[in-house]
Amino acid sequence: MTNRSHPPDGDHGHAHSDDHGHDHDHDRSGAPATDLGSETTLQLSVPEMDCASCARTVRNSVQSLGAVETVDPQVTTGTLTVTYDPDGATPADVAERVESAGYTVASGVEETTETFGVPEMDCASCAGKVENALDAVDGVVTYQTRPTTGTVTVTYDQSRVTTDEVTRAVENAGYEVADATASGDSGGPDVAEAQSVWRSARAKKTLLSGGIAALGLLVEFPLNGLNARVLTGPITITLADALFLLAVAVGGQEIVRNGYYSLRNRNLDIDLLMTIAISGAIVVSLVFGEGLYMEAATLAVLFSVAELLERYSMDKARNSLRELMDLSPDEATVKRDGEAITVPVEDVRVGDVVVVTPGEKIPMDGAVTAGESAVNQAPITGESVPVDKTTGDEVYAGTINEEGYLEVRVTSAAGDDTLSRIVEMVEDAQANKTEREQFVERFAGYYTPVVVAFAVLVTLGTPFALGVAWEQSIVYGLTLLVLACPCAFVISTPVSVVSGITSAAKNGVLIKGGNHLEAMGAVDAIAVDKTGTLTKGELTVTDVIALNGNTEADVLRCARGLESRSEHPIGEAIVEHAADRDVGTRSVADFESITGKGVRADLGGEAHYAGKPAFFQDLGFDLSHVHAVTDGGVVTRTSRRLCERNDCLDLLDDTIPALQSEGKTVVLVGTEDELEGLIAVADDVRPEAARAVARLHDLGVEHVAMLTGDNERTARAIAETVGVDDFRAELLPDEKVAAIRELDEAYGSVAMVGDGVNDAPALATATVGVAMGAAGTDTALETADIALMSDDLSRLPYLYELSHGANGVIRQNIWVSLGAKAALALAVPFGLVPIWAAVLVGDAGMTLGVTGNAMRLSRLTPTSED
Repeated sequence: MTNRSHPPDGDHGHAHSDDHGHDHDHDRSGAPATDLGSETTLQLSVPEMDCASCARTVRNSVQSLGAVETVDPQVTTGTLTVTYDPDGATPADVAERVESAGYTVASGVEETTETFGVPEMDCASCAGKVENALDAVDGVVTYQTRPTTGTVTVTYDQSRVTTDEVTRAVENAGYEVADATASGDSGGPDVAEAQSVWRSARAKKTLLSGGIAALGLLVEFPLNGLNARVLTGPITITLADALFLLAVAVGGQEIVRNGYYSLRNRNLDIDLLMTIAISGAIVVSLVFGEGLYMEAATLAVLFSVAELLERYSMDKARNSLRELMDLSPDEATVKRDGEAITVPVEDVRVGDVVVVTPGEKIPMDGAVTAGESAVNQAPITGESVPVDKTTGDEVYAGTINEEGYLEVRVTSAAGDDTLSRIVEMVEDAQANKTEREQFVERFAGYYTPVVVAFAVLVTLGTPFALGVAWEQSIVYGLTLLVLACPCAFVISTPVSVVSGITSAAKNGVLIKGGNHLEAMGAVDAIAVDKTGTLTKGELTVTDVIALNGNTEADVLRCARGLESRSEHPIGEAIVEHAADRDVGTRSVADFESITGKGVRADLGGEAHYAGKPAFFQDLGFDLSHVHAVTDGGVVTRTSRRLCERNDCLDLLDDTIPALQSEGKTVVLVGTEDELEGLIAVADDVRPEAARAVARLHDLGVEHVAMLTGDNERTARAIAETVGVDDFRAELLPDEKVAAIRELDEAYGSVAMVGDGVNDAPALATATVGVAMGAAGTDTALETADIALMSDDLSRLPYLYELSHGANGVIRQNIWVSLGAKAALALAVPFGLVPIWAAVLVGDAGMTLGVTGNAMRLSRLTPTSED
């Protein structure tokens, strides 16, 4: 496959980036080989394999390789997935077996995707050099450079290029490759390992260079008497000049080295510009005797300091994602053959039982098979209070067993658990560019050439236009070269996106891309599903009213017997409530379900009924001593007087309508002769729902609407309870989609919050789709733009506040960095910006500023009010 995409014309170096201007996910098609521990999975395209017989032939041929573990031919897609031991076979061996069966392996199918750790690639110009180097490699299909994680992901054709050749290409760009791993390997370098910036070789050279330059300044000014000539003749050099040159030689090594690689890879970046500036100052001094040695030393020392500060700030950004990765333990205790053994996590298989003692992290997703404990799920769901777990309950990798002993049966393989998917999606989120990031990319493509041209113009023009000396005009030009690289401008958006997305992940909110982060902060309307979102999604008994001398326990005991054989959700809720109250049971016989009305059964030999109020009227029950809701029936004046005389409740006009107005369903329980009681059942509103809606209004959301398929009476009751601005009831899925479109037209953009499955059409139609309770749910994780990992609606205001704040930070970073660079550049020709200020303020200062501003997002957490 040779159709590798190239940067658009006009883009230069870091100008065509995503993460610092450098994510190139041109084409994700292909057949990557994925390393899974001691096995490798390879996918091949076999277009001629189009029937069951073909599939059997191919399978039998490939299985003849002794190293092959599994073969999965997919006729409908014409693909073959093979898992094999890489020590015993190669992709070429597998392809040969397919071809020996009489089928052609499509061109370019022997592709693999690998991630390379490149810790020193921490800025826009760094990534630009790596990209240009990879563009020159024949066989590289796609690549993604990510300075915020210090990684490069490359997909390449194994038949034309090897891993070593890709590694050499990166190294030829001037950067050491720390590690490489097949995509999907849980042990891969998803984030480059942190190394101490201040103990690095460059830091030591910079310190020494700074000391020598400081000594030169002392000799040049306060101790001028010591500044003797050390070289005379055509070129005169003083002791101070010699010290400045020595400072350049020590501190400028890395700058010149990187500048060489930039020139070699045709990348007009800050390293090349600084190399030109330093070299230019020295050449002008030696050839024309202008004495710019001090300026050259100042550039070498201060730029090295700036690079170290930039590396330090980038490491802080990387740490936010690395903390997520470190949540999962490296080892697990597994019960095998009757004993507990400790093995690497990647060796744990689905179906294994792992032992988790108090204080340990749960290594894999699974279900509890023995033991009880409170589990801290904050790393996954953001819940601040540990959740009690017992047999049958689901647990997630990376969560912490607080106090008890647990045995967990593993349900997901290493690298496929909830935590791994979260980390992977957070990393992939960087590939989804925000609108502002796209603007930055386009603008940066023109910025550097324009400023370089301006530097030439200032150098040549200021002696004539402003009457400055040639020496000073050259300094102006060198200063403008320092300002010509828009590093802080380019990094302003991706570092903010990474900070916001990783901060959200730590608080139980998974944002699938920077574009969704940006969009969520700009919505003016939010539509919220009722069942399972504003409510708990589970029916519970809310009221029990005993009548005619019965007790609450009597009513529940009869209802439990009647509903014990019912499969209706209302019946299940009543049975569960009665069991919790331990009211006892009654023998049940002759159970009968009357569809749409209720149930009948003999309890202790006596016929009992439970159902809608109208059910009793329809069956001819004597309701003369109660006021029951009827479907057109009439309650006589005599029955009213009898009830008043016996202090009966006014069920007809007061009790039942009042309960129904609260969104509750009323169930009557009785025999053929009397009404024993009344039970109300409802889907409880989440306790945090009203606070969440109020908080959204406080944060500036203009309109919050509730969409539900439930009846209007129930919907109205819930809407009034939680305080939404509008509600729409009895909606079918397509009607929810229509409602989303109406809100979008009215308010410009709308977010939809639902369960991620039933509300899928509406979630897909909205500007941003937000799924509730997505932890452990593959469908919700894959389909939603944003997933609230726990069933905690308080995360919704936090999500909006974070997104809104991220948009503000991105705007601040873009315009402040751009404005500062522009102001400094325009002030240079007037002698207002010394060269040291251009380095410290225009380069290091702005890079630190935008990174520090972005890191503020990591301090934003859900408030107790939320």
